[in-house]
Amino acid sequence: MEKKIQTIGVLTSGGDAPGMNAAIRAVVRSALDLGIQVKGIRRGYNGLLEEDIIDMESKSVSEIIQKGGTVLYTARCPEFVKPEGQDKGAAVCKKHGIDGLVVIGGDGSFKGAQALARRGVNTVGVPGTIDLDISCTEYTIGFDTAVNTAMQTIDKVRDTSTSHERCSIIEVMGRNAGYIALWCGIANGAEDILITERYDNDEQRIINSIIEKRKKGKKHYIIINAEGVGDSNGMAKRIEAATGMETRATIIGHAQRGGSPTARDRVIASAMGSKAVDLLASGASNRIVAYKNGGYVDYDIEEALAMTKDIDQYLYDMSIRLSR
Repeated sequence: MEKKIQTIGVLTSGGDAPGMNAAIRAVVRSALDLGIQVKGIRRGYNGLLEEDIIDMESKSVSEIIQKGGTVLYTARCPEFVKPEGQDKGAAVCKKHGIDGLVVIGGDGSFKGAQALARRGVNTVGVPGTIDLDISCTEYTIGFDTAVNTAMQTIDKVRDTSTSHERCSIIEVMGRNAGYIALWCGIANGAEDILITERYDNDEQRIINSIIEKRKKGKKHYIIINAEGVGDSNGMAKRIEAATGMETRATIIGHAQRGGSPTARDRVIASAMGSKAVDLLASGASNRIVAYKNGGYVDYDIEEALAMTKDIDQYLYDMSIRLSR
C-alpha cells in the first residue's frame, strides 16, 4: 500500500496567469475535503528554498477566485535549476511534512517538479500559462483571459487607427508561441498576423499588401505581431517609409497577464486543481494534469515534456483567407 498523503503543498511558479487563484482555491478545498492538510509556498521555488511556507485553511482562499495574479506570488529561481537547489528543496519539503506538491506553472516549473519527484516528493503539475504552449494539453490556465484582454485593447486601437487612416502594428505576448497573436488576429479581423511559427521575415510582402489594398480604397491596416517576432517599432518605421502610410506600433505588454479571469479560466483552473489533489491522494507522482478532448487526463512529466505541438494549420490558413 502507498503511504497516505498527509500534507499537500501548493506553489505557483514562472509567469503569472489569470486563473491561478482559482486553481489554488481548488487545491486547498479539495485537499481539506479529503482530510489532507495544505501548506501554501509563497514565491515559487524561491519561497520553498527560503521556507516561506504558510498553513492554509478553507477561509485562506475565500474571495480569490475572481482575482487575477496569484495570492501565493511567483518568482523565477535560478538556484533551483541546480542539483544542490533541488536537494535543498526536497529537504525543506521533508522538514515541513510536505509529502505531496502541486506546482502550477509552465514547462520550466514542471522540470522543477520532476526533480523533486526523483527525490521522493510526490508531485503533480497544473498547466498555468497565458501562452498555451504546453504540448500535452489543449488548454492552459490564463489563455482565454489574456486573449480577451488583448482583443479588447486591439479593438480600441483599431478605432483610432481607422480615424487617422493609419497602419497599426500591435504586439501581443508570445515569445515562442503564436497562439495569442493568431487568436487575436482572427478575432480582431487583422489584415496580417505575424507569428514565430510561420513568419518568414518577408517584410516586403507586407509592404506590397498595404500598397495594393490602399489602391483598392482601404483606409487602415492592422497587423498583429507576436512578441517572438518583435521589432514592432522598427517595423513601423520601415513600413511608413516604404508605403507613405502613417504607421504606429502599440505593445500591449503585461496587461495581458492581469485582470479578473474569465469563466472558462475559472472553471478549468478549478477542475485542474481538484484533479491534481485526486492524483496525489491516489498515490500518483511525477504527473501533469491536462485538458484533452473535453476531459481531464494526466501524463507522466517526462512524457509530457517530450511532446511537441504546433499552431492549428487550419486556423492559420483560414486567417489568411479571411484577411483578403
